[in-house]
Amino acid sequence: MSHNDLLRIQNLKVCAGEKEILHGIDLDIHENEVHVLMGPNGTGKSTLGAALMGNPAYTVTGGDIIYKGQNINEMPDNERAKNGIFLSFQNPIEIPGITVSAFIRSALEAKTGKRVRLFSFKKELEEKMALLQMDPSYAERDLNVGFSGGEKKKTEILQMLMLNPEFVILDETDSGLDVDAVRTVSKGIEAYRKQSRGSLLVITHSTKILEALPVDYTHIMVNGKIVKTSDSSLIEEVNENGFAAYENAE
Repeated sequence: MSHNDLLRIQNLKVCAGEKEILHGIDLDIHENEVHVLMGPNGTGKSTLGAALMGNPAYTVTGGDIIYKGQNINEMPDNERAKNGIFLSFQNPIEIPGITVSAFIRSALEAKTGKRVRLFSFKKELEEKMALLQMDPSYAERDLNVGFSGGEKKKTEILQMLMLNPEFVILDETDSGLDVDAVRTVSKGIEAYRKQSRGSLLVITHSTKILEALPVDYTHIMVNGKIVKTSDSSLIEEVNENGFAAYENAE
């Protein structure tokens, strides 16, 4: 495994309950790469994201997830987060009683193992919120409580920018967002790419969010298998023709 292999997925099989959803996924992601995972609904894209994050609802029944040279099949989700894996959800949960600012600060302390200095933390938080065109008052609001879909997504991108993870999984981050929110989220992703050598796995079936993002590899998943991998030209092809050609390719 070369030193810049960030993530290597080998013949990964994943079940939810009794049902096998992923039937042997192979995927290599190096440092500083953007990978896009596309495919029809219900094909297992989100399952892959959840399994990489260690969501206990999914069981790895075969194959390996090797992250930074270490097999993490058994690693709990909070340890994966500390190790620099970040997953944005389709529907972020509301956490009453803990503010956006306090949540991000405690996550940062968990990740670094150090006390976060409040003054510099608040300054950086304000800068990142301005970049995402977020109202500064949101820092002291309860996390996601009463937030619109767009505000929840921006808050997740804010967490990503503050935590600076090495590997980011964006799961349908653009679903249900209007054009302006998509543009802002794209700006946040761009800022993350500038500040970090981290890599992204963007799970999507819409391609609006990809317009401003240089993509290294595009993968198409159908029925729990990756059926094609290519460069960003594959996105345009899917935009024109959909997934029909791949759904019948099995």
